[in-house]
Amino acid sequence: MATRAATKAPMSGWIMFASIVMLTVGFIDFFEGLIAVIRKEYYALSAQGIIVFNVSTWGWLMIIWGILLILAGLALWNGAGWARWFTIVVVVINILGQLSFLGSSNYVIWTLTAITLNIIVLYALTVRWAGYPDAYQD
Repeated sequence: MATRAATKAPMSGWIMFASIVMLTVGFIDFFEGLIAVIRKEYYALSAQGIIVFNVSTWGWLMIIWGILLILAGLALWNGAGWARWFTIVVVVINILGQLSFLGSSNYVIWTLTAITLNIIVLYALTVRWAGYPDAYQD
């Protein structure tokens, strides 16, 4: 049965990988938001002095965004047809969000890694979908 499913949906491995990456990115975003809510303030040094930012609103938004990404990953894992397009939209928004932090973050490597993982998910979802939802329903 596994051989028949593999020949029926040759991209199923990529799509499963995409769902796992979406779950991982969702949990990372969730915990980033949780840390922001717990810490509440972010300090940045400038030439004029110390700048203090309140990041608790951003933290709550990241918690909600992380939950949304987790749900997208779970729906993608189950092979729901709507999950493909929903995940593509969410990934594009996540890429744009990561790009907004690229120039202003001290963690450029992490941002580039997150963007790369999102592009891989986008690739897996746009190259081939035919047969994937049916592969696990036989």
